[in-house]
Order: sequence, then structure tokens, then C-alpha cells
Amino acid sequence: MDQAEVLQRAREAGVQLVFFLYCDNGGIIRGKSTHISGLESRLNTGIGLTVAMQAMSDMDMLQSVEGMGPVGEIRLVPDPNTFTVLPYNPKRAVMLADMVRLDRSPWEACPRTFLKRMIARAADAGLTIQAAFEPEWTLAVKEGDSFVPCDDSLCFSSVGATTAQGVIDDLVSSLDAQGLQVEQYYPELGHGQQELTIRHSDALRAADNQILYRETVRNVAWQHGFYASFAPKPFADQAGNGCHIHFSAWDQAGERNLFFEPQDALNLSGIAYNFIGGVLEHLPGLVALTCPSVNSYRRLAPGSWSSAFVCYGPDNREAALRVPSLFWGDEMASSNLELKPSDSSANPYLALGGLIAAGLDGVDRGLQPAEGLRVDVDPATLSADQLAARGIQRLPSNLGEAIAALENDRVLLDALAPTLAGSYLAIRRADRDLFSNNDTAFELKHHFYKF
Repeated sequence: MDQAEVLQRAREAGVQLVFFLYCDNGGIIRGKSTHISGLESRLNTGIGLTVAMQAMSDMDMLQSVEGMGPVGEIRLVPDPNTFTVLPYNPKRAVMLADMVRLDRSPWEACPRTFLKRMIARAADAGLTIQAAFEPEWTLAVKEGDSFVPCDDSLCFSSVGATTAQGVIDDLVSSLDAQGLQVEQYYPELGHGQQELTIRHSDALRAADNQILYRETVRNVAWQHGFYASFAPKPFADQAGNGCHIHFSAWDQAGERNLFFEPQDALNLSGIAYNFIGGVLEHLPGLVALTCPSVNSYRRLAPGSWSSAFVCYGPDNREAALRVPSLFWGDEMASSNLELKPSDSSANPYLALGGLIAAGLDGVDRGLQPAEGLRVDVDPATLSADQLAARGIQRLPSNLGEAIAALENDRVLLDALAPTLAGSYLAIRRADRDLFSNNDTAFELKHHFYKF
């Protein structure tokens, strides 16, 4: 879509405000808007943004990062291809924005630009990455100063589907109207927990879709008198909210899934095994991007079906990388890998970009996962000696350990590049320090409605 089409659609729809959205280093969706009268100009000039915003923690505490203080500005430049009128508020529209320097060059601290670079790196290797985020979220009401689940129904229960049906029906309509193709819906294990998935797409669109999805869920729930939380562990005594990432690599024509090999026992190609090898090697540092909040590590524990160990396996939902079984009659197209240790407190551009960087390192080096890393049982049932004999590591058990692993992962740091890596790590350290000095109630309260 070009700028002329954006203007025409916005005016025909009666849009008044157009929001330029971005996701910051803390995983918070932020943005600025322009009135329709200024849209034509803003499509060319962007909207000004202080460079300090990429050094702002998720508690709005500015961190000390070189070049990200009160002096300096970048522009939020919208991508016209992401323009959508909001079906739940048709007087408003959104576009996803890139962060651009005043000389019109990409700003090194822009997460969306980072993902674009990783997509280009994959293309240089002849690979087109397809991906889908699979978020879970909790529907809640507020009683006094506390949030409580909207119901206490059971997993996949039709009672739970009935309780949430007004929200879900309007949500499906809103997602359809934005071109986000709904695939499945069901109430999940936790009280008030929901899972509604949308179809995979190219990597950049998949990350953009995750931003639009989060915004749509939150807004539709609000209009029905509910709060929707994507926090990894909104209630200490309930199942956590994951956001698994499904991904595959296709040829540049988009016609052949390069992860598929029917002669292999798991129907995986050499490139797929290279990706597995790369992702598993970098996973301790990668979870600092895919599970980046203090709250993430309440979910990332043995027995939580989120995977707490560096391993992979066929249809193993406690393995870090699950190899999903193929769909009958659609075997080639349905071949993919699923990253389990991931949640919606992550910036989707950083999470997916880091995942691609790790996988490509495996391709570049021809890595193969060690035989012992394939697990056909719950790894938590293996003894410490068995885990050690197979080379299976425990993933970081808290954010501090994940930060340390990322700081020691030269491949991921080089992929992020110094400006983005430095500002990102500053935010993560700030959150680690803040929440380690406060109690559980403080943590749950301040994570519940940020994501």
C-alpha cells in the first residue's frame, strides 16, 4: 500500500486519529498519533520521539545509557503496508513504525529494524522465514485494587468458552477485519485463561501481527468490562501465559518448506537440524529476549509445560524446541519448529530476530544437535546424573541468570549490535534490580496490565 492509498482509506473510513506504534526495549507497546489533517505530512516527516524512550524501563524510569538522554531526537516513520482502521474504534487507525535518524538512516536502537536485518541475513542464505506467535492471555475483572480471573472453568471447557463468548466473538470479528486470520480458539488451563491463534506469515508481518493482536485483545476485552493480561504469570497459583513461536524456513519463492524431509524419522531436513543446533546452543542467552521479564521466570520452571531445559523432541511440550507432528495431507507446508520458552512480555521483533540469528548461526556452522538432546520424556523426570550425561542444561531460573548468559553470547550481541544491545541490557538490569528489592505482590501488580 502506498501513501496515497493510506490517505484515501483513512478519509473514506472517517478516521480522526492515526497512531504510529512501536514496541520498546521493555516489551511495552507505545506510540504517538496524528490527526487526519496532518497525516499526509506525517507520512513523509514522521513524528518526533526523544531518543531517551529506548532507555526507559517498563516502570518509566530512565536508565543511564550513552546517547539516550534529554538531548537528541529520532522520528517514528510509519510503514504504509501496516495501515489498518481499528474495527473496535473506527475513528482511529494504526500503523507500525520504524525508528529513523534525522538523516533518514535507520536508528541502531530500533527493534523492528533489527528484525529486518535478520530477515535480510536469512535471505542471503536463501531462506525465507515464516513464523507465528501463539499467545495465551488471562481475562480478568477488577475487584477493589485486585484483579481476579473472569471464571474458574477447566481446560478446554465449554463452560469457559461460554463465559468468554462475548469477548471472543467480537475479538474474532476484529481480527478478521484487520486481516489477521484466526485459526483456533479454546479456554486454556488457568482460570480465565484464553488461547486464540492466528495464521503464520512472513517474519516481519508475524511480529507486526503480535503487536496488533495484543492491542486488539486488550481493547475488545476493555469494551466488555474485562481486563486482558498477557503477563507471563499474572496469578501465582495459576498456569502461566506463554507465547510460543512457531517458525519454518522456505525457499525464496515461498513454494518449498526447507525444514521438510519425508525420509527423516522426524520429517526434518538438514537445515532444520542446523536451526535446532543453533537455537539450543544460544538458548540460555536467547531467553533474555524471549522471556525478558522478572515475571517470566515464575512460568519458566519444570513441570509448567514451558520447558526449563535445553533439549528438543517430537511433540514434547516440555522440550524447549518441540517438533510438531504434521497435518495429514499437508505434510510439507505444516513442517515447523516450536520454541516453548517465550512469552508476551517480549518485544516480538527482538524475540524473533534473536531466534533467527541463533538458527542462522547453526546453519552457517553446520551445527547438529547432540544425540542426547533429543528427549522423548519430560526432562524434569530425568535425574541430575542423567541430564548431565546427555548434556542437557537447565535454562536460567531467573532474569539475572538470563542477562548474564546474553552478556556472554557474542553471536546474539553482535546480531543486536552495540547500541541496541547496550540499551536493552540496561532496561533488563533495571527490572532485575527493581523487582528483586520488592515482594511478590509488587511484582504481580506491576506486570499484570503492562503486557
